[in-house]
Amino acid sequence: MTTPIAPNGKGPSPHGPSSMAGGTYRRAQVDPLARLRTPADPPWDVYLTGTVFLDIIFTGLDSAPVRGTESWARGMGSSPGGVANMATALARLGLRTSLAAAFGDDHYGDYCWDALEQGEGIDLSSSCRVPGWHSPVTVSMAYEGERTMVSHGHEPPPEAALVQEEAPDRPPHARAAVASLEPGKRAPWIAQAARRGTRIFADVGWDDTGAWDLAGLADLEHCEAFLPNAQEAMRYTGADCPREAAHALTAHVPVAVVTLGAEGAYAVDGRTGETAVVPAIAVEALDPTGAGDVFVAGFVTGTLADWPLADRLAFAGLTAALSVQEFGGSLSAPGWAEIGAWWRKVQSLDQQDPEALRRYAFLAGLVPAEETRPWPLRRAVPTIGFRRSA
Repeated sequence: MTTPIAPNGKGPSPHGPSSMAGGTYRRAQVDPLARLRTPADPPWDVYLTGTVFLDIIFTGLDSAPVRGTESWARGMGSSPGGVANMATALARLGLRTSLAAAFGDDHYGDYCWDALEQGEGIDLSSSCRVPGWHSPVTVSMAYEGERTMVSHGHEPPPEAALVQEEAPDRPPHARAAVASLEPGKRAPWIAQAARRGTRIFADVGWDDTGAWDLAGLADLEHCEAFLPNAQEAMRYTGADCPREAAHALTAHVPVAVVTLGAEGAYAVDGRTGETAVVPAIAVEALDPTGAGDVFVAGFVTGTLADWPLADRLAFAGLTAALSVQEFGGSLSAPGWAEIGAWWRKVQSLDQQDPEALRRYAFLAGLVPAEETRPWPLRRAVPTIGFRRSA
């Protein structure tokens, strides 16, 4: 089976993105949970915590920088990064998102706070500003289909740990939370949230210790879903293939989702025995930064909306595919305008595979009825000095 080919947005122009991060896009056009909401709901759909970076993305480089020379980029964008990639992706999909993070009290911190709170409508009431702390920064250079990143940051102050781990009034009550598990470490807030009925979705980074011991992921016991990539899943389970690894993981967590890169993704619900596989959507990938975060955000959205497993997986893969057609992390997270434009476009293409179109037919009742904004949208400015117009 083939999948619909996403229309090639060609990414940003060589001169880079051209409109303010967030801004007029503060509120999503679609509320995927509208039919499920009741007055007794938690105030937030999703809670997450972590470190916010200022991301500066250089585009339009013809080659990698050469030692002893000066390279000029034809485009540049800036946006909040780090955990802000996930928060932005969730908010743009219409989920009420609350973020707990420490922000520096420098201009970079001002910009990131404003872009998230005012631009994206993300709740920062659990976040704080830390006097005298410089915001962490990542510079990303995109060239030849690849990227190189350089990051800088000072040791997080005690206030940052307090915000993210120890404050007694955190986490706020939410339908779901997204956590990044660390081998050999527990995050106290995860168990606390799970006890309140919050559904925990977790991913994991590369295990630099080389142990790859599932017992070291102690907080996995509190999770509803675990979303590693194929290599991570196979190393943690000792399985010979990603699908076998996914099934093995359901002995530890109810739902296992294994991303397969260019081959798509595979998911297993150990409670029902249901499985789903969705091929990847063919796109011209410009920058994979943040694609994993967008995938998780899409899967969380579909799960909270009570969609079938296959629809959740297809939606996660679609949102991730749309994101890699743009540069940057939170800059590239798609909203419903992009999703709707993609759905209308693939239906108009000649010789489209009817079976592939049926895979995404659930979008018909969700996307905006008409295209009201140009696509792809531009969500960043070349510098952090401009202010949104009134």
